[in-house]
Amino acid sequence: MSARTRILDAAMLVFRRHGFRRSSIEQAAEAAGLTRQALYHHFKSKEALFRAVIERLHEEALAAEIAAAGTAEKQGGSLADVLVASVSAKLRQLAASLDGSPHVEELFSEHLLQARDLYQKYAAAYADQLAATITRVCRKQGLVLNAGMTPRSLARCVEMAVNGTKSVYPAMQPADAFLKDLEIMLRTLIAGAVGPAKQPRAAKPKPAKKPDKKSAQKPGDRR
Repeated sequence: MSARTRILDAAMLVFRRHGFRRSSIEQAAEAAGLTRQALYHHFKSKEALFRAVIERLHEEALAAEIAAAGTAEKQGGSLADVLVASVSAKLRQLAASLDGSPHVEELFSEHLLQARDLYQKYAAAYADQLAATITRVCRKQGLVLNAGMTPRSLARCVEMAVNGTKSVYPAMQPADAFLKDLEIMLRTLIAGAVGPAKQPRAAKPKPAKKPDKKSAQKPGDRR
């Protein structure tokens, strides 16, 4: 394990235990088994350390989303199955990273204050990934999005459904109830956005080939 990984693991524990505002570089250094100066060699401030933790959380969530989408596709899932699996995997990963912390709401709030640019960066990355998944599954399964709907706009609608469900479940807790209601929202949304699968066009019957006049003549008819 690299020193950076050890520091980030330790910092995650400290932030979960004390929240952002009550945590310190000294606590993170102690949890990582390093001196404060040794930790400063990797991160110049508590804010920089927090940003690194948040960035790793998003990378892990994005990886979980991609893996879940791939698995659901291989299992022959519908578009709704694939999107529910991928979005749920991403959110489960984020929720699990803070599970059990009494400071979940504070950490989410500080996430936006200390790392808004990272939030925006990964929001765009999640949207790109979702749109790519929608495009790929629709192509493979011959699905048609309803008029006015594109993979990008459907991905945006999915994100709005996620945000709407979050408003009912602050900090996505309790996680199981949050994900259950979100699945209902997503399946309802996708059912209204996708048309029937494309039917292959029937090949036009070829006109019967007219017999060649010469070949149609009987041998006895020739003179």
